[in-house]
Amino acid sequence: MAQPASGLILVDKPAGWTSHDVVARIRKVAGTRKVGHAGTLDPMATGMLVIGFNKATRLLTYIVDTTKTYRATIRLGHNTTTDDADGEIIQTRYANAVTTNDITSAVTGLIGTIQQVPSAVSAIKIGGKRAYQRVRDGETVDIPAREVTVHRFDLEDIRRANDGKTIDIDVEVECTAGTYIRALARDLGETLNTGGYLTALRRTAVGPYHIEDAVTIDELADNFVYTDLSTAISRLFPIRTISQNEAQDLIHGRRIAASERNDLLAATLQNGQVIALITNAERNDTIEAKPEIVFATLKHLTGEPS
Repeated sequence: MAQPASGLILVDKPAGWTSHDVVARIRKVAGTRKVGHAGTLDPMATGMLVIGFNKATRLLTYIVDTTKTYRATIRLGHNTTTDDADGEIIQTRYANAVTTNDITSAVTGLIGTIQQVPSAVSAIKIGGKRAYQRVRDGETVDIPAREVTVHRFDLEDIRRANDGKTIDIDVEVECTAGTYIRALARDLGETLNTGGYLTALRRTAVGPYHIEDAVTIDELADNFVYTDLSTAISRLFPIRTISQNEAQDLIHGRRIAASERNDLLAATLQNGQVIALITNAERNDTIEAKPEIVFATLKHLTGEPS
């Protein structure tokens, strides 16, 4: 089967797979080595992994920075080495005395712009080396706090174990890129003086892309479905419709008349073909729109959207 030139694939990642595992499978299915993803998911986690192949890999840097939405289950009463269920329990502080009001108040304190210390076993590079690799090598890892924003932290269900010693909390979190849900679980547990870790995590949205539109690895093997490049770009950026002459200028790296707005725009022909991403820039005291990334070639100008 002839594969499309470029596009995004919305994958519902299964538990136990790394993001790299998914990329490796897509390379086989798509028949190309040029494949990447827009934001790692831990092996334990399931859900939305946005994959780009060929020219669409150039979009991934923009998708990585979009808002993410997760559904998760947090268990109060223990700490683990990894802040999730893949780690070993290293401390127990039973949650018998924690009330629903306590939980609600603690969750509220984690909404908004906060300083968050990522998990020691995260993929963040410390001195050029992944934090999790330093931990595996027996090193002590000290990751500085960084600013993240939690837009929503919704409590959906609170369940006490039969013995009352642990509490499971189902939540939905909408947050900025770089927010660690494992760290939210840990910090919630510390606020309540019980410890806390993730027992389940599912990413349900990445920017404008939602899990309802994703396919499983098995489904993808049977039917190679994707979001074509022009459609993907039009969902990410505001559209500016351009003429054929303007398209030719952009393809050759030349500037065109300034846009009415200053943010990054998708320069698109009337037929929906995305030519380039453009932004206003000053040159010789004149504001013009310059191409940031060019996706089309001259032979595409008379063709259908790719």
